Amino acid sequence: MITIEKTFRKFILLVLLFILATISLWSQQDAQYTQYMYNTISINPAYAGSRGNMSMGLLYRSQWVGLDGAPKTQTFNFHTPIGYRGVGVGFSVVNDVIGPTSETYFDGDFSYTLYTSVEGRLSFGLKASAHLLDVRFSELNQDNSSGVDPSLQEDIDNKFSPNIGAGIYYRTNKFYAGISIPRILETTHFKEGSNPTTANEQMHLYLMTGYVFDINNFIKFKPTLLTKAVKGAPLQVDLSANFMFNNKFILGAAYRWDAAFSGMFGFQVSEDIMIGLAYDKETTELGNAAFNDGSFEIMIRYDFIKTKNNLKSPRFF
Repeated sequence: MITIEKTFRKFILLVLLFILATISLWSQQDAQYTQYMYNTISINPAYAGSRGNMSMGLLYRSQWVGLDGAPKTQTFNFHTPIGYRGVGVGFSVVNDVIGPTSETYFDGDFSYTLYTSVEGRLSFGLKASAHLLDVRFSELNQDNSSGVDPSLQEDIDNKFSPNIGAGIYYRTNKFYAGISIPRILETTHFKEGSNPTTANEQMHLYLMTGYVFDINNFIKFKPTLLTKAVKGAPLQVDLSANFMFNNKFILGAAYRWDAAFSGMFGFQVSEDIMIGLAYDKETTELGNAAFNDGSFEIMIRYDFIKTKNNLKSPRFF
């Protein structure tokens, strides 16, 4: 078990070094989350069924509150093992609204898990996506003083495009790490004649890892790392540190490299229900703007736990 875990950590490190080496080539199109550690299924299909029971989650994010047209994201996810050894399935819906643009993803996930040791699990996942794009040009304040732009006169309604994704996820009782590309196909959603492309899907590469330290019988400490890279913009790196007290309360902080500081709070309401809150404060010039009140997230997760009498403590990832 120790050998496999050390080997996987070295592999993760090599991949991370490769990403850092290409930092000038890579940025964000996918929805952004501060509480990504509780929304793993959205970015890595290999996570499906890894909690050992049916799990359902809702997340809402309002970014840059006060800025007209700022991003708003709603996410629903569901995943479960299905009774066959090592097989998990999941389903998620992500709706991302930015100004006059709305994107909705319907994702189906499949995972297969290999038992590498008493505690170690290595999962491989596939994701199939249906993507709907709306662009409401009619909501724009257009300057037609020099003529009407024909490419901005007709709204785009529910433009459909399929996609596929894949991921790998390794975990023990204390450690986890994963690599994934949730959308592999670089789809052009809309292009007509010489008019400019409305939206061109880019591949996003995610790498995530974390470890849970038992400080004592009362406190657990979990540092995590998420890197996200996409061709055309700077690499995004999220570092977070969460403390769990008495298996009930979670307090944490995070830093998004050169972008924002975040505070997080979670409460394990019962063995089944957990809620989480997060607040981001931008460190860029946008964060100092009078109209920007920061970004907020709220999350709720429900685990359909059948063997409660054997549950030692809530899963911290």
